[in-house]
Amino acid sequence: MTITQIAGSENDFQLVRHLTVRGSQFDIGRSLAEEARTRAGWAPRPADQTVNRARMAWFEHFWPQHHERLDGVAAAFDLDPDRDDLVLDGLNALPTGSGCSALWCPPSAATDGHGRIARNYDFFTQTTSEIMGRQAPAPGELPMASRPYVITTIPDEGPASTVITMNELDGCMDGVNEAGLAVVLLIADVSRAEPPGSAEPGVGLSSVQLPRFVLDTCENVEQAKRALLMAKQYDHGLPLHYLIADASGKAFVWESERIVEAGDAPLCVTNHPLHRYPDPMALPADDETTMDTFGRLRTLHERGKGAPLSARGLASALDEVAAGADKMWRTTWTTVLDTHDRTMSVRFYLGDTPEGGTRFTDELRFETRPDS
Repeated sequence: MTITQIAGSENDFQLVRHLTVRGSQFDIGRSLAEEARTRAGWAPRPADQTVNRARMAWFEHFWPQHHERLDGVAAAFDLDPDRDDLVLDGLNALPTGSGCSALWCPPSAATDGHGRIARNYDFFTQTTSEIMGRQAPAPGELPMASRPYVITTIPDEGPASTVITMNELDGCMDGVNEAGLAVVLLIADVSRAEPPGSAEPGVGLSSVQLPRFVLDTCENVEQAKRALLMAKQYDHGLPLHYLIADASGKAFVWESERIVEAGDAPLCVTNHPLHRYPDPMALPADDETTMDTFGRLRTLHERGKGAPLSARGLASALDEVAAGADKMWRTTWTTVLDTHDRTMSVRFYLGDTPEGGTRFTDELRFETRPDS
């Protein structure tokens, strides 16, 4: 495993690290566990044994890559991997104690024939304690979005991928694999969103595990649809939806076990259910609970109608709906996932300026297989 600090510093809002991990899934799991332990003091925690036995059986059958990585996590802590009284995943990399926007541009609507997803990852600048409604942050507690990781995994078998995660090293928020399959997650209904009601893992996929599951097990949109229709999923009461696209130019949104097809035109996704509001020209007005989800989608829809779009044009469209210093939240990163080149380009938020603006890094570009 190699670790590189690629953006920001202790004096900026974000300090970003890039992990590159090669080897078997066992090796990858062990390396990620060692990083979580070193960086944040993470350790396996007690589990309901009945639920945990079912979880491990589900992983072994439907997501063997993750199951093998959990064996590596157990090895990092010198534990018997067959123990069923400990949760071995949820590798949080924040020391202990969002609304978003996305635009899919298919190859037919791009200046160079490359399909791309561009997205803003918008999130609050507070700590977990503040977001969950506790009185004050614990001593030394960092904001939830302040230590993201870019993680490139190159397994001996299966597709390599590059992802971004806000906190959990075995999940992700954005990612692309070497087959050209890309996925991003967004809050599905921001007007009804509340802090998750439970932190206990269930059987199947958690919200942040779902994108990693798709990237590990699928190469195209049709495979992703089948895998998700068969998968058990849980969200702890904070439903998300997912924009998924492949190198052939196909795309769909997965929300509440529904498939919303993208068609041949650009598709915008923000923070309301698309199946409930299918016509972007007939959206309701925003109010104080909607975080401008309808307004952001209208703006992106208008920009999408102006295709063909370049990669820079996509990023510029996302800039128009970015959350700045006038909000309680910020656009903490902007990503462009290129399904043709199998690359991810990112700009990270560093902080606000004295003039009331925001500071970002230059664009950083990542391959799924850096040595290919």
